[in-house]
Amino acid sequence: MPGTPTPVDPYGAFNFLVEIDGVTKAGFAECRGLSGEASVIEYREGGDANTVRKLPGLIRYPSITLVRGLTQDKNLWNWWTQTVNGQPARTNGTITLLDRARNAVAQWSFRNGWPSKWEGPPLNAKGNDIAIETLEITHEGIDWK
Repeated sequence: MPGTPTPVDPYGAFNFLVEIDGVTKAGFAECRGLSGEASVIEYREGGDANTVRKLPGLIRYPSITLVRGLTQDKNLWNWWTQTVNGQPARTNGTITLLDRARNAVAQWSFRNGWPSKWEGPPLNAKGNDIAIETLEITHEGIDWK
């Protein structure tokens, strides 16, 4: 049928890169927390008794959670240790979504991030699961480029 638009397939969520402080960190199995939320301030004007106005309030960004298989690479642990020692190292980073040909198709950048939680692997001698570590990065905002 002429004039019918070609359908566009959505991108897969499994092909992404994480860059922290200019260094690409590969091998993450999961990245969560690319979101933001505006709190709602309800306000009733004096002359309008039946309607509540809703205004945007503070913007909040949840922590970004990175999940990966535990390896000998201790860079994330060392970054976390700086927070434990009372000197959190704030840095910027990006999460880049790739298409099937490994071309960048979307990129989210976070500002002033620092690790607020590290979680080691649950160890169980009865299973054969991969050891997983989790790092939460608290930050001050996300931009979609």
